Amino acid sequence: MFCENAKLRSNGACKNLDLTMVVEVKKVGVIGAGQMGNGIAHVSALAGYDVVLHDISQDRIDNGLASISGNMARQLAKGTLTEEARNLALARITTSENVSSLADADLVIEAVSENEQIKRKVFQSVCPILKPEAILSTNTSSISITRLASATDRPEKFIGIHFMNPVPVMELVELVRGIATSDDTFEISKGYTLGLKKTIAVSEDFPAFMVNRILLPMINEAIYTLYEGVGSVEAIDTAMRLGANHPMGPLQLADFIGLDTCLSIMQVLYEGLADTKYRPCPLLVKYVEAGWLGRKTQRGFYDYRGEVPVPTR
Repeated sequence: MFCENAKLRSNGACKNLDLTMVVEVKKVGVIGAGQMGNGIAHVSALAGYDVVLHDISQDRIDNGLASISGNMARQLAKGTLTEEARNLALARITTSENVSSLADADLVIEAVSENEQIKRKVFQSVCPILKPEAILSTNTSSISITRLASATDRPEKFIGIHFMNPVPVMELVELVRGIATSDDTFEISKGYTLGLKKTIAVSEDFPAFMVNRILLPMINEAIYTLYEGVGSVEAIDTAMRLGANHPMGPLQLADFIGLDTCLSIMQVLYEGLADTKYRPCPLLVKYVEAGWLGRKTQRGFYDYRGEVPVPTR
């Protein structure tokens, strides 16, 4: 129930609430220049949004820009992008190591590691910088939107915008509302996402949402199949590619996603739903402890250090 002078009544008392809202997203801030962050910057710039790509080091930013340039070059070679469109998109992207560069962004998307504590620290550092009407979102693939929103100063302007990897290629985006997310925040985020020519699937705020609630237990079961000696890495991946018509095998896909990310999502499912069927496979835990995280570290269920990937087990 709203009180006079734009205040919100809660537990019998009124407290100040800023009801201003972004009317249209023109400038997008992206926090994190890694695989997901640079992909979000890529598609946002191509869609005509001005983009600020922020990370904590220039090396990370440079690597992110190199990925964007390389991915756009591949689109150009395939004929899905023109030279003019590429040049215009690249010109829309600015970068910064300073979080204050996000001060005039209409929408800020956090795309750092799938670690709740890291994300909370990001929100605590960025919230004082943002303009009051800015929308803050997270690209988390599994963590509660409601819980993350509680670490911000704007839970009603907080939402999950979960892109699929690789962002420039994958068509789907999951939109996830927290308990406090306003209708305006949802509609503006929806408009931004549709502006990227993505397809939206709206998910309730449950652990891992929809895609990863289904996908990651399958990957975890494939790892159990390997762990128990039912099949080799190559046999399991071949079986699912040819027997289930999957574009890549589950172990190859796990390496592509990142085994640390797979483990994080399984832990969220296991802890959030309290069901033993979501228990992370001990072999997945062992690989992560060894630092074998998949393609990004050159070793996971496959060894990528040679010309051809070779199974590591």
